[in-house]
Amino acid sequence: MSTATARPSDRRISPVFLGIVAVAAVTGWAAWTGFAEQPGLAVFLFVTAAWVVSLCLHEYAHARTALHSGDISVGAKGYLTLNPVKYTHAMLSIVLPVLFVIMGGIGLPGGAVFIERGRIRGRWRHSLISAAGPLTNVLFAVVCTAPFWLDALDGVPRDFRLALAFLALLQVTAAILNFLPVPGLDGYGVIEPWLSYNVRRQVEPLAPFGLLIVFALLWIPALNGVFFDVIDALLRSLGIGEVDTYCGFELYRFWQTDPLCTPGG
Repeated sequence: MSTATARPSDRRISPVFLGIVAVAAVTGWAAWTGFAEQPGLAVFLFVTAAWVVSLCLHEYAHARTALHSGDISVGAKGYLTLNPVKYTHAMLSIVLPVLFVIMGGIGLPGGAVFIERGRIRGRWRHSLISAAGPLTNVLFAVVCTAPFWLDALDGVPRDFRLALAFLALLQVTAAILNFLPVPGLDGYGVIEPWLSYNVRRQVEPLAPFGLLIVFALLWIPALNGVFFDVIDALLRSLGIGEVDTYCGFELYRFWQTDPLCTPGG
């Protein structure tokens, strides 16, 4: 079992994370001002960098909540530095989610930080640790959608507005998928402490395949349609139309943008 350490570097924000934030800031500025010759490329870099930032904050929320719940080992593991390469499964946590954004415009949840659950006492704390990650996506979605539901879009450039709409779509889908009570996802982690030992033992073998199960279910056209109907309805209630998210995704994939989403199209 890992032990705690008092090294300041265990909690110092990683230069890797700061670099990703810098990319998001610069390309967001380029998308806002129209500085970039290819606005789609600026949107692609802005959304991708902002998405990775949200993934890092998602995992940081798990680790920080675990730290305050009793798992003092998270600092020594580097989880409090916001450095994505410190995660247990960088491929699942960063690479695959980014690939799924590019391929399908969906915020696929990842799995990263390893919490030493034996250090945690109390079912509520276990549930809160699992909920902390997707709640970060919810907060990120609130920030992205705020200009829409506050009716504060005057002066917001079209490209930046579409980028925000698409980024909001990613955050909403990530939050909903993460909260599904499927073994291996955070939603199951929320309810797991309240299940009987026999139930937990029976479903435990499914945990490594949770993401695959969700992906397979979303591959079914009927379920995929229902899922995105729910997403679209939720975003509409927040002031974001389906055209905004669709054209945001098309602008993000700048190499094949639908002419209907270009100015004057």
